[in-house]
Amino acid sequence: MATMKIRGGDLDLVEYEFASFTPGENIRFCDLKKDYALLPVAGTVTVKAPARIHLTVLDMNRFSPDRPGGGGVGFAIKTYCTAEVACTASGLDIDYSREPILRHFVEVFRDVVGYTGGFRIRAQDHMHEHVGLGSTSTILTAVANALNTAVGSPLTPDQLRLLLGNNFVEETEAGNIAFGFETGVGPAASTYGGMTVMGDELTLIYQHPFAEGKQVYIVIPPSDVSSAGEKEFNLLMNKARTLDYRDRTLKSYLIMMDLIPALEQGDLTKIGDVIWEIEFRGSKRAEVEHHGFEIYRYMAALRNAGLEFVGMSSVGPAIAVITDRPEEEVAAILASLGLQIAIVTGIDNEGLKIQVEEKV
Repeated sequence: MATMKIRGGDLDLVEYEFASFTPGENIRFCDLKKDYALLPVAGTVTVKAPARIHLTVLDMNRFSPDRPGGGGVGFAIKTYCTAEVACTASGLDIDYSREPILRHFVEVFRDVVGYTGGFRIRAQDHMHEHVGLGSTSTILTAVANALNTAVGSPLTPDQLRLLLGNNFVEETEAGNIAFGFETGVGPAASTYGGMTVMGDELTLIYQHPFAEGKQVYIVIPPSDVSSAGEKEFNLLMNKARTLDYRDRTLKSYLIMMDLIPALEQGDLTKIGDVIWEIEFRGSKRAEVEHHGFEIYRYMAALRNAGLEFVGMSSVGPAIAVITDRPEEEVAAILASLGLQIAIVTGIDNEGLKIQVEEKV
């Protein structure tokens, strides 16, 4: 257990007690705990959830590990986490490398909906952890929707998002868990696909299909800086908050007055221009500078080469490039910078894929 100094809502320095706990403790029910008519399916539920690119938080003064929110913008990509869930008579069988985070949400879900049976869970993530692709939120979204479908879908997708966001955790080195940072962008993008704009308190403000049929190239520049744990906490709760206090109004204006109209018009160049401006504003600037100015140098070179959309995801260092240019040209541009394509994918505009395989 550690106590850290963070910037409060008006930049006052306050203390935050960073406490870990055992999976199944500190459950937040979100006023969803009630008697549900559960109808467990006789078979296996498989859910594929698309990963997300998290482009920016709107105001980091409005969220912390014990308060999800802050708003944000992001989109879903065709890189997937998969969960398979079957109901059992009792017990909990989890086949996944990060078992504590799944165990915790299972206990949250069981308590909220009143399910007294067991589950068998097999999960597979996209294997790109702590580079900005949201592996934790994506696998939790897949598992949450598989659990819900397996017992008869007592909760709506939006209720599941709310429950996930308020009970979002990361594992600790000691094998326990602690509340993490969650804007709600990841679960919303994974659930509905396309580009999502979130307001505070995990509120979905806007969703729209985006760059249909275009290639997305994920580049992961070298970085010696950690994007997880205490360093992430210090970054988000101090420097990023200070910068958002100054730039949050401008970022919100850019999204409302420029980004959303560009999405409605399907104008990838204009969308890219807005995101490029946001890269230098508020908490996004803090996230990029966290890795040193080399990330800016790489992104500026990609923009100068004529690539329409360039943006760093979350706390990085992954950079998303969206363009009509062929892969060979993109690879050559990257090679000139000493970089290479890590993932070739596309925009997922459909969201979750849920399949129920009934026992015969």
